[in-house]
Amino acid sequence: MSNNPRQLALKVLVDINKKDAYSNIELNKIGKGLDPRDENLIRELVYGVIENRLYLDHVITKASKIRLKKLHPHILDIVRMGLYQIIFMDRIPDSAAVNESVKLAKKYGHRGSVGYVNGILRAIIRDKDRFTHIDKEDMVSYISIKYSHPEWMVKRWIGEFGLDFTESLCKANNERPLLNVRVNSLKISRQDLKARLEEKGMTLKEGQYARDCLIIQEAQNITGLQEFKEGLFTIQDESSMLVGQIMDPREGSTLLDVCSAPGGKATHMAQIMGNKGLVISRDIYQHKLSLIRENSKRLGIDILKVENHDALERDEELVGKVDYLLIDAPCSGLGLIRRKPEIKWQRREEDIAALSRLQYDIISNVKDYIRLGGNLVYSTCTIEKDENINLIKRFLEENPNFKLVSLENSLDHKDKLANLKDGYLELYPHIHGTDGFFIAKMIKER
Repeated sequence: MSNNPRQLALKVLVDINKKDAYSNIELNKIGKGLDPRDENLIRELVYGVIENRLYLDHVITKASKIRLKKLHPHILDIVRMGLYQIIFMDRIPDSAAVNESVKLAKKYGHRGSVGYVNGILRAIIRDKDRFTHIDKEDMVSYISIKYSHPEWMVKRWIGEFGLDFTESLCKANNERPLLNVRVNSLKISRQDLKARLEEKGMTLKEGQYARDCLIIQEAQNITGLQEFKEGLFTIQDESSMLVGQIMDPREGSTLLDVCSAPGGKATHMAQIMGNKGLVISRDIYQHKLSLIRENSKRLGIDILKVENHDALERDEELVGKVDYLLIDAPCSGLGLIRRKPEIKWQRREEDIAALSRLQYDIISNVKDYIRLGGNLVYSTCTIEKDENINLIKRFLEENPNFKLVSLENSLDHKDKLANLKDGYLELYPHIHGTDGFFIAKMIKER
């Protein structure tokens, strides 16, 4: 494999487009053993091109005599990468961006495509203001192009949240999130772990909402740290940590997590239980169970019972036996665009209705596992109301023996958090600085 960072970035981009792969997984495949500066450049190019793809294509379309669909995928991504460097990366001279793009075109194209790459990038540099201009007459189109979100998504969000909210959300979706880690309170306190990592030259701050959260600035090779290998922490977004904090399971209780892989929430709840009791950690995908086992072993957790099970298949043996039930439902993932920007291009609007039906089938199938007085927490990493509060309202209408429980005592810091007393939590990147997330907590009363 080449060590040329731009060539490696191109490979990742092509693989993501070809295989509908996730950027973070593809980047991890090629990141080992690279110079940190090269690794940073690769990440910047990959995330930058994916985040700004529609905007880059808008500029290319205005400058190109060839339709984008006619371009070879490698050549199109080479132009996108070159253009991203020209528009967004001030530290790279325009001449270097052009020259490196031409070198890649020579490797992956023919003489005509080399001339095309050279010509279009130089043309855009000469008349940058004209080519980068976006018309504001149609605000849906403007927001869609400027922040590179599909028009259907922008239109849908404006209908749900309003124009200003949607523009701020789309802008935040293109910002790079900081790394969040969850302290393993079974082994170390948050203050002690913070001090240990600061001794290694790292800059950290405590999470705003989650009691076990530390936020790390410019983290590199975090999984190579001895503290990670010892199980003193694990990687998890602050929003995701709030699931366990809101569930707040008692020591010695029985908890079921029906969509568990890779096990972050299950291990957190086991941690909150003091590693006493039983956490049944289930997932439909057999190959993902090893991730749950690996995480729990590293963290020193031994109360997890890991099982391969489809949440849509009823388990009569569990009816009325569970104190706490978590449904971290399969969802559109539209709250994760900051971390997985390719989701914008892989999702279709019709996916939301299909996922909402699946989510409702899951909650309807597993609700009877909860004993009287037990708790049900439903969570997603999306901001779509049809997958979140609208689904919960329908569930409560059809299941009056359940009711929402106030979350006001679950969070110490309640700034910017609405609906806590109503029993649910909605998080947004541009408001809370977390992934977009939804959590609702219910009790089975009768």
